[in-house]
Amino acid sequence: MSIGLEVLIGHWKSDSLSTYNSWFLWDERLKNFRSIRRGLAQVVKDIDAGTFGSAFRGSSLETVVGSVAEQRQIFKGADHAFLWKPKLRIPDIYENAANQRAFARLLHACDCCDNAEEVVEAIHRIDAHRIKGLGPAVANLLYFVHPTIVMPFNTAIVKGYNAVTGSNVKLGKWDHYLSMREGCLRLNAQHRRLLSNDMGALAGLLFDIGSGRYTAPPRSDDVAAVQGWEADLEKVREDSAAAHKRWAAERESDATHTQIQGWLRDLGKSLGFGVWIASNDQGRSYAGGRLGDGCLTQLPAGAQPGLDSVRLIDVIWVEADGSKIAAAFEVEHSTSIYSGIVRMLDLALGTALGVGVSMFLVAPDARREDVRLQLRRPAFSRVAELGIRYLPYSELGAHREAIGRFGSGLKPLNEISHLL
Repeated sequence: MSIGLEVLIGHWKSDSLSTYNSWFLWDERLKNFRSIRRGLAQVVKDIDAGTFGSAFRGSSLETVVGSVAEQRQIFKGADHAFLWKPKLRIPDIYENAANQRAFARLLHACDCCDNAEEVVEAIHRIDAHRIKGLGPAVANLLYFVHPTIVMPFNTAIVKGYNAVTGSNVKLGKWDHYLSMREGCLRLNAQHRRLLSNDMGALAGLLFDIGSGRYTAPPRSDDVAAVQGWEADLEKVREDSAAAHKRWAAERESDATHTQIQGWLRDLGKSLGFGVWIASNDQGRSYAGGRLGDGCLTQLPAGAQPGLDSVRLIDVIWVEADGSKIAAAFEVEHSTSIYSGIVRMLDLALGTALGVGVSMFLVAPDARREDVRLQLRRPAFSRVAELGIRYLPYSELGAHREAIGRFGSGLKPLNEISHLL
């Protein structure tokens, strides 16, 4: 089949009406990539801010999905999967706030990551939520974030893939999509000389086969191909089960992380500070409301040029008059301590507001040594002069109520935290 497929690819590339010439080489294609990425970032911002709403029509998602659907024939109908179907109550991201935030975390995670393993992990995580109606059609959005990692996904592409490989991929299942992706990566590697690093080229070929423009080359190894596909599918299912366990543990971890942020939020308010919650955490559920309830909607002037990083610091206390930042807190329950320290450094060394700010790494008692080792990394040679302090969960939990009632300023926190 390999030789036959190479012959077909040659015909396909020379056909002026094929997707290769009508879409893949389209001058506007890359410009659309950039606009779609910006649109997805806006969807995440709207969900995090709680302003996305409960309808597809008029939302930032409608705008970005509409832009995808305009990407020539290969993405025609890409918006159908996201249209609200009231009788079926799908997709269930318009009425279920938790599912909506999970969808935002998928988009954000894929935008921030830079390798295939992290993208697949993010897909496993959204699959574990079992959100009704939110299946592999989402891959059509993720493709514009990572075109070398993610395959587009629609009926014609699936039909083309099954015809070429003898597989039995079905629409609507993430494990089937991921098995198809595995096979497509192999196909693309075999024919990279004729195709592209961009998986859209292979997707376009499969689309033209699946839509009937071309016939798949005759096969002589159907049994082996089916066995290979079944092995891929089994591997994907095993990976999905393992990812589900990790996701459940991480969800428990997220709950603890949010609780500590809530403690710091309430304590900061009790002490008279204005409180900023990380921009991507403001919409998290906490104490019957949202974590960002009653908190600042913007940071004091002077946070540039490191504002984007500073906005992601878990909790920031601002002086009552709004003039400057008093303290910053990174909660490191189970995640990398490294990234929290980097954000602290961005605040201290990259903004006008960083001078004199008290900084705390808040972590479980068992992570004291992890914190100490990270603070001693050569890359953080300037950390010592900044005086970043370690605040154990146990000390915060034991003393926060008394500090909130009788304390003032930052002195009580300095007394229950440690320099390492």
